[in-house]
Amino acid sequence: MQFKSDYISLKGSVFSFNLDRNVAFRLVAPPNYKESPTPFPVLLMNDGQDYVGLNLEKTLSEAYRDKKTIPFVFVGIEADKNRLYEYGTSISADFKGRGNKALKYSKFIIEEFVPFLCQEFKVSPPVQNWVYCGFSLGGLSAFDIAFNNSQFFGKIGVFSGSFWWRKKPYQKNDMKDRSRITLDMIKNADQLSPIQYFFQCGTAEETDDRNNNGIIDVIDDTMDVINELQLKGYSYPGDIYYKEIEGGKHDLYTWSAVLPQFLKWAFQKG
Repeated sequence: MQFKSDYISLKGSVFSFNLDRNVAFRLVAPPNYKESPTPFPVLLMNDGQDYVGLNLEKTLSEAYRDKKTIPFVFVGIEADKNRLYEYGTSISADFKGRGNKALKYSKFIIEEFVPFLCQEFKVSPPVQNWVYCGFSLGGLSAFDIAFNNSQFFGKIGVFSGSFWWRKKPYQKNDMKDRSRITLDMIKNADQLSPIQYFFQCGTAEETDDRNNNGIIDVIDDTMDVINELQLKGYSYPGDIYYKEIEGGKHDLYTWSAVLPQFLKWAFQKG
């Protein structure tokens, strides 16, 4: 009997000295993983516990069958009860103290998890063909880690990113609103790193519009990040791709619907 698989999958955990806990992960590889003479690019994803809710089994299977997509290894890193403290910006917690372990999480990814993947699995050296993505607060975390460690990542995917993350509460009529941590993080970066960006927002994610400009905050915040990246020297369109989903919500259903397009963007053959 001839046997054919759609993908290879495993679940496991690694102990992190930086986080002082076991971190669970799921790894999915193309069906030719064992036979391939060459290593595979990597897609890291925060909030790997949402694998089922994001319909990733179907999405990854279809991506592996797509001849126009470079085969890659998917690694979903699961969050636990510490999510609100491990995700965030590594340079600073927000004004409520959330994200106070984000630097430790970043060190876990860079100092522990990436070397672990390179040692144990058939993956390419981390640089231009590694991609990091996340959703909501996990998207902010992915952006923070990849942006500040561009020697490991070439592309970043942020779905409904929590770019509202700020050093102090929002003050009405604060037109510049520079308390959002990501904006100054981009501005103060030493150099222009060779990174490409994929941003996604939905028009029905929320109704909040703190500056009363007729644009909901999640879109406003994302566009301000894009503008800051442009000031740094990134091209839009070009280095930056932005996808706005009409009627899209802040939920797994919306994000799962755009994931196939993101994977084609991230791993499309030249």
